[in-house]
Amino acid sequence: MGGCHCGRLRFEVDGAPDQVIECNCSVCTRKGYLHWIVPRERFRLVSGADDLATYRVGSGVAQHHFCRECGVASFYVPRSHPDGIDVDVRCLDDVDVRTLPRRPFDGRNRESAVTDLRREPGGGA
Repeated sequence: MGGCHCGRLRFEVDGAPDQVIECNCSVCTRKGYLHWIVPRERFRLVSGADDLATYRVGSGVAQHHFCRECGVASFYVPRSHPDGIDVDVRCLDDVDVRTLPRRPFDGRNRESAVTDLRREPGGGA
């Protein structure tokens, strides 16, 4: 389970992260986002659909969802994997992010980094 700060958004994800992706792009750096991309069928929004707001940038493919009440961005649809959900591991209940290996992702040079990442099993950002 996971969710936003105020608790209006709650979601479930099947599985558990074994690593996180840490991106250096301007959005992720400012948010402190730690990525875990899962197939859409493994993610369920349990509550708060009416409390979601969406921010789109650039191509508009990425859908950065956040809670209208507290502003926390718990998950989004990434441009690199539009058929998946990118969960901010910091928003998962009972997960100690200090114990998870961090994999760097060069979001400042996104196009070449995504190409490299897609070639690797389990990749995504």
